[in-house]
Amino acid sequence: MRLGIDLDGVVADFNAGWMGLHAEEHGSDLTADLVTSWDGLHHVGGFASMGDFWWWARGGDRRPSIFRHLDTYRGAVDTLHRLARDGHDIVILTSKPWWAIHDTYHWIADQGLPTREVHMRDDKWAVACDVYLDDSPLVLPPLLRERPDAVVCRFVRPWNEPLAGAQDVHGWDDFATLVDRQG
Repeated sequence: MRLGIDLDGVVADFNAGWMGLHAEEHGSDLTADLVTSWDGLHHVGGFASMGDFWWWARGGDRRPSIFRHLDTYRGAVDTLHRLARDGHDIVILTSKPWWAIHDTYHWIADQGLPTREVHMRDDKWAVACDVYLDDSPLVLPPLLRERPDAVVCRFVRPWNEPLAGAQDVHGWDDFATLVDRQG
């Protein structure tokens, strides 16, 4: 099967990554439990707007973007390797600003993700997969609407809500079990 896998908030611990970098640069002591909404990171980080947050996250001459500073969630990479060994195609589907493209490819390589296919786009539904795994409250509804024959999995996070038709996944073991039952 083709498994459409999101990165940030699913494979990559985006919040721990940006908070660690924020601590280094601003001396903050932020914790991931402070993030409870999709577009509220600027409030948590003390930025005037999400635009200001993304400007800081971009890095530039002073450092690589935030997308090079992310750890993976426990079990994510091992599970993806196991699913790939079982014959599934791992298709990375991630939304990224233009300035994060190269850092994201470097990050995928640094993590050794078992993929031959990476799509950086907002309309993830346009890439056909049998199973999708995402955490975005902006991405999940279009996946459900545009890919009614696919299994759409919501990686449960504080910033998303249950959706009719989506399978709730609480961790990588849950996802592997779901894929094994589908295959």
